Amino acid sequence: MSVMSGDRYSSHRTQRLVQILDAVRTRGHVHVEQLAADLGVSQATIRRDLAALDHESLLRRTHGGASQPDTGVELPVRYRDTQGREAKQRIAAACAGEVPLLTQAVAIGGGSTAAEVARVLSDRAGLTVVTNSIDVAMILATRHRVRVMVTGGFVRPESYEMVGAWTERFLENLNFSIAIMGVDGISAAGGITTHDPIEARANQRMIERAQRVIIVADRRKVGAVTMAKISDITKVSLLITEDGADPGEVADLRAAGLSVALV
Repeated sequence: MSVMSGDRYSSHRTQRLVQILDAVRTRGHVHVEQLAADLGVSQATIRRDLAALDHESLLRRTHGGASQPDTGVELPVRYRDTQGREAKQRIAAACAGEVPLLTQAVAIGGGSTAAEVARVLSDRAGLTVVTNSIDVAMILATRHRVRVMVTGGFVRPESYEMVGAWTERFLENLNFSIAIMGVDGISAAGGITTHDPIEARANQRMIERAQRVIIVADRRKVGAVTMAKISDITKVSLLITEDGADPGEVADLRAAGLSVALV
């Protein structure tokens, strides 16, 4: 059973699936009856949703409900896109303000917040954007002012990012005024991190070739540490996040020398 078949193209259904995943992460275990009442749909609809999410190993079905999977999983980008959209748009607007009008080459990595940055920059004349993100490339390809270069490589289905040796080789031969990156975690102790080591290596190449590095991340990422380290925060010029980010984590990042903008 595919999550993308039939009524699975519905944005309302995608939002409901995200709400179910949030409930599972928060409570540890959920019941069909309670989810149906909370979300205003039938129990049969909830059962179909749970079956779809179980098929993707995003939760584990149990008798009468569902619980968290046995191991931590990365939320696919199609679900992440629906979370905190307004905050991501504020972050993107602030990030675009950090890109001077005369900037020629900008690298933009993957992630839903970075994609919002691409939308804001899509009318910027004279800009060249290099990306390993299919989402970012598709956003910019419909515009005629921005020149788009795509890295190539193998596509990660979880993030729609191109990774691997071809990606890294491509990036090694370029120079960027600014690299704009979304991450899965940023903390003073853990640095900037993502879920996948191969994806981390592609991000490392972007950072190495950039004069300035801007991290765009919603508040859930601040203080989080995921498996694959991209770099220490000493490599980062600026973090742009939302005003509700954990104040203790923000203070630690600033104490470590990182500029943090709250929007």
